[in-house]
Amino acid sequence: MPPELEDAVIILRGVAVPLESDVGRAFVCDAARNSEGIFNDGQITEKYGLTLETWRQLVKNKSLARAVFHERQRRVRSGLAAQEAAAELFAQAPAVLGGIMNNPYASPRHKVEAIRELRQTAINNGSERTAKDAEQFIITINIGDDKLLINKSITPLTPDQARENYNDGTER
Repeated sequence: MPPELEDAVIILRGVAVPLESDVGRAFVCDAARNSEGIFNDGQITEKYGLTLETWRQLVKNKSLARAVFHERQRRVRSGLAAQEAAAELFAQAPAVLGGIMNNPYASPRHKVEAIRELRQTAINNGSERTAKDAEQFIITINIGDDKLLINKSITPLTPDQARENYNDGTER
């Protein structure tokens, strides 16, 4: 925040809150989201326990308005504002795709594309691996006709397994 806002204070739930405090920064960030249309007035008043009248009075606070302006600039420059707005819109995508899929007048091609997109969304784009995949480390070495396969678990050893390996002088 700019130096002129360091001493700025707002009143939340009857308590003076400096804009530079953690609560003040969170409020400024949420107010910036409100001005971007990501948060509505009802969400911000509920989160901070404000009446709509108190919220309207806070909006007139020049220090808060400057802080929100600077926060919006920071969010736009960092791309965070666009990312959050896109996430909000993306949340509506399954309903739109479901509408295309269930529309009796939609072409079969559009239905198939909608189903594919819904499937990708439902399985989280396949980017998450299963726990079983994450626990195995497999190396395959092919040298001509010979093949060496090393299949090791990468999970931590239990104390008993560690003692057993130490006593045997072998690794697992």
